[in-house]
Amino acid sequence: MIFRQLFDAESSSYCYLLGDESSRECLLIDPVIGKVDRYLSLIAELGLALRLVADTHVHADHITGAGLLRDATSCITAIGREAEVDRVSMRFCDGEVLGVDGLELRTIHTPGHTNCSYCFAMADRVFTGDTLLIRGTGRTDFQAGDPYAAYQSITQKLLTLPNDTWVYPGHDYKGDTVSTIGEERAFNPRLQVNSSADYAAVMNALNLPDPKAMDVAVPANLTIGASLDVSDLAQQTINAETAIALLEVGDSLFVDLREPSERQRDGIIPSSVHAPYRSLDEALKAGGVLEALAQVYAPRMVLYCAFGERSALALRKLQAAGFDSVRHLGGGLDAWIASGGTIQEMPSSAPK
Repeated sequence: MIFRQLFDAESSSYCYLLGDESSRECLLIDPVIGKVDRYLSLIAELGLALRLVADTHVHADHITGAGLLRDATSCITAIGREAEVDRVSMRFCDGEVLGVDGLELRTIHTPGHTNCSYCFAMADRVFTGDTLLIRGTGRTDFQAGDPYAAYQSITQKLLTLPNDTWVYPGHDYKGDTVSTIGEERAFNPRLQVNSSADYAAVMNALNLPDPKAMDVAVPANLTIGASLDVSDLAQQTINAETAIALLEVGDSLFVDLREPSERQRDGIIPSSVHAPYRSLDEALKAGGVLEALAQVYAPRMVLYCAFGERSALALRKLQAAGFDSVRHLGGGLDAWIASGGTIQEMPSSAPK
């Protein structure tokens, strides 16, 4: 595995780059907007392709670089389902699997620092965001923070991992880079308490100042740092009501760009074909599934995803390949459901 821990001195934040040696695909965890050029330069130097950017939560001390990275690379942006974010490719829940070809992360919902806080676990390490720091823990006094929930998240989820699990936090203010679950269990001063009430008393007595960038960072991060401009796709974008009517007519092919876990969790538009966005480049090659389908169905093909972001990005790539008449569902499955569209559940035996 290719692994880099990247530091932003202004916010004392860590961003993590994980890449697969064979596929050359990579992902970023918690990128900072001011470091986007550096991330892109490093990814190019290492001969990697960015496929996924995941934020552990809605940050209050820096603006995420997810939006700019999406605009530059057409990667997927992801955040927990509890985050009230209006621009994102996909949302994940507790226990789901995120990743790229050759790499997988297991999501762990760890509310407390914020209600949308998540950690990402691998076999030998866990990326803890602001939930668990090195000899510290994330504050719990804003963004729906809850010290009681934080204590449960840390003790009942993170501290159940093996003691030799590497801990890679979202921040460090002392120069430390990595710890282990065993070290934090033994030496983290905030965890030397006997109950959630004791922990809450410690956290409620901190009286910390607000992060200096909070008033700017939180609103910006609710749009993932930057807006996706889809004005050039207006003629090829259809609303949910139009899409529902097309399904009733029965001569259009709906193409689902979401991950298998999303299809299993949220269902699908009936009779839709699956072509995951993260495999889009392969699917658009000569003889690939999307290239073959577009040859036959282009004027009647409707791309959709969860919220319309991946389908808009895919539409641009199809247009570049010469398929100008393909359309996409604005607002994605979210808009479809809100408009009363029929949902077909996936069989329980389907891959997750």
